[in-house]
Amino acid sequence: MSIDDYVNGILKSDVTVLARAITLVESNLPSHFKLSQELLNKLIPFVGNSIRIGITGAPGVGKSTFIEKFGLYLCNLGYKVAVLAFDPSSTITKGSILGDKTRMEELSRHPNAFIRPSPSSGALGGVGRKTRETILLCESAGFNVIIVETVGVGQSEVLVRSMVDFFTLLIQPGGGDELQGFKKGTVELADAIVIHKADGENLKLAQMTLNEYRQAIHYLAQPTEGWERKILLVSSLLGTGIDEFWQIVEDFRKKTYESGVFQLRRREQIIDWFYSMLKENILNSFFNNPKVQKILPELEQKIFTGKLSPSSAVQQLFEKLKNENFDWNK
Repeated sequence: MSIDDYVNGILKSDVTVLARAITLVESNLPSHFKLSQELLNKLIPFVGNSIRIGITGAPGVGKSTFIEKFGLYLCNLGYKVAVLAFDPSSTITKGSILGDKTRMEELSRHPNAFIRPSPSSGALGGVGRKTRETILLCESAGFNVIIVETVGVGQSEVLVRSMVDFFTLLIQPGGGDELQGFKKGTVELADAIVIHKADGENLKLAQMTLNEYRQAIHYLAQPTEGWERKILLVSSLLGTGIDEFWQIVEDFRKKTYESGVFQLRRREQIIDWFYSMLKENILNSFFNNPKVQKILPELEQKIFTGKLSPSSAVQQLFEKLKNENFDWNK
């Protein structure tokens, strides 16, 4: 398939072509990288026309259930929804379950929805390395609501915050004590906190959790300038609170767009993306250099046998490279 075929197919919202383009972007083959960058450059004029929403929460909180109910609500309103759902990758086999399309079976069948399950591949926050490029491809295909679901296993969610407009944290009823644990940092990043599964016997506990969070967040900084963090109850089982959540997102977009914060965040995200890619390319160029590959095993052996400290080994490495007129391109 030629670049023009990719571009024309994506601009016509052909999800088969879109899926193939995402596979191209996710590939680590040098030839595919070159093609994917050429494709993205051609699509840049057609990106940016969406609201990007990050969804996180501990395993079992019902992220996929919430996203399916929320996605169906939006699709029925006429929005085109793309869900980028990332599953944990095994540190041993590098494999991933990739079950989100199964868990969102009804949403996956809707003509206005596109679900792309991808492995996290060990990336920070459970988000794949090519997520930003995938977002741009989906926007080019006409999807105007992009939902990024993270693994939510306690890793830093800062990476997710750096690529979405609106960041949402889902909490279990009775999960107020999470404020004392690893979720405190995530709470500080969240533009909205959803107390999920607020139904049946959980309803009273959910209300208590909501009140607990309302009292606690007064001591936390706001994640977005000019925006006050919102907390609400949602039951995906009953469908309650979904419309309220979307109204909060809409209010956020309107308020931040009028103040210029929305546009500023997008510009900052582009610069962050640039430096992330720069660091990645520098690291790849460095470790793939034959001179570096030749020196490293010797230094590793000296560290292992106690003849050299790691800090001294680093210093020796750069001294040797300096003496050999190290060239990044060789």
